[in-house]
Amino acid sequence: MDGGKVDEEKQHPMTAAGAKKQGGGAGSKPGGKPQPEGERTAVQTAGQDMGQTSAANLADANPGKAAQKGNRPIDRQVQELKTRLKAAEAAAEISDQKRSAAEAKVEAQSYPLAGPAKMRKRHWGLIASFVVLVLAPLAAVIFYLATVAEDQYQSTTGFTVRSQDSSSANDLLGGLASFAGSSTASDSDILYEFIQSQEMMEAVDAQIDLRAHYSQHWPSDWAFSIWPEATQEEMIWYWQRIVSISFDSSSGLIEVQALGFDPETAQAITRAIVAESQTRINALNQQARADAIGYAQADLEEAVEEMKAAREALTRFRTRTRIVDPEADIQGRMGVMNNLQQELATSLIEYDLLRGTVATGDPRLKKAQQRIDVIRQRIDIERQTFTSTNTDTGGVGEDYPSLISEFERLTVDREYSEEAYRAALTGLALARDEASRQSRYLATYINPTRAQEAEYPERFVLSGLVALFLVLGWSILSLIYYSIRDRS
Repeated sequence: MDGGKVDEEKQHPMTAAGAKKQGGGAGSKPGGKPQPEGERTAVQTAGQDMGQTSAANLADANPGKAAQKGNRPIDRQVQELKTRLKAAEAAAEISDQKRSAAEAKVEAQSYPLAGPAKMRKRHWGLIASFVVLVLAPLAAVIFYLATVAEDQYQSTTGFTVRSQDSSSANDLLGGLASFAGSSTASDSDILYEFIQSQEMMEAVDAQIDLRAHYSQHWPSDWAFSIWPEATQEEMIWYWQRIVSISFDSSSGLIEVQALGFDPETAQAITRAIVAESQTRINALNQQARADAIGYAQADLEEAVEEMKAAREALTRFRTRTRIVDPEADIQGRMGVMNNLQQELATSLIEYDLLRGTVATGDPRLKKAQQRIDVIRQRIDIERQTFTSTNTDTGGVGEDYPSLISEFERLTVDREYSEEAYRAALTGLALARDEASRQSRYLATYINPTRAQEAEYPERFVLSGLVALFLVLGWSILSLIYYSIRDRS
């Protein structure tokens, strides 16, 4: 019984052994063509699953009938298995055809590969424009700088405007005066503008013939020379080319560089600039001294006139009132009043003594009473003179309070004018003392130098700048051309 089952399993195509024995049925297509690995694996897996399922169904349905079915011919089962294998192979072929069609469709939709780049007419035009607009001008500039341009020599000098009065204050304040500004900084600003002016150029030209020196290489070196018939305005333009100035406004330092075709001329130019700058500073000092003395003299003259006017007003008051000093006059009048008061007191005492010793009708008593009445009347008259305008009583025609007030006003005006006069005299003396010395001067911290080697023109720097600007210009023009070409 066991041996029969083993033979049946080996021959049954639904088992694993039967599948191996069938060999090519599960691993190849009809006709002997080998299947692809993925399709062959799928077909074998499907056949094995179906064989195992059929064997299991037969074994589980009825164990008693298994022996009967084992003896049944297996042609029908093999035929069913072949039918299923053919269906699977047909499905695999259909999937292969669909995949091939999809790949062909994708390949048809994709763009073709770009061919190798080729030089076109516009490319040759771009190269030609680069040669014409960049290389040719650059070669011309380099040739000019290397063979035609003459060597130039530079002379340097440096100076600043110092003040004798403000130097100690600046040291004490630690330089804080520079933030608020000072006369020295203003003088440096003036000097900075003066060096670039036509006046400075004409002053240096009077000492050094600038036109003859800088036109000696004309027209060969036309880029760095001036034409012989240049006007004053053109000479000023060229002056600002050959003379460069650097100015530090915080410290007031000025540095000047001058260029010349020989070192002696360049040094002579810087020396002339220093000399003219010193002359201008001296002129500024002279003007400042003249202004200071003039202002002080004007103040003094005004004080003198005010003092004269005050004294004349006081003289007119004394002439009109016939009183030299109202205070002294009133003191004298007060002395008279005091004497009269004393006389009145004495007379009253005498009258009281007589009245106690003599009879009522005694002539001496009448005489004493008469004296008392006269003294009282005189006291009243003297008192009236202080406020009365009547000149019959010995007054001056004006009340004393008004006279004293006017006199005090005139006295104050005279004293004020005298004090102003003394102050004006002191100011004039100080202005003259300030004018006796030079308060500002030109301090040279770099003497005019003499070059031993030509440093200008800067050939490499100029060549690099020219190349840079030519390339930038050519690039911009190329971009504009391609932009217009793409839009059109």
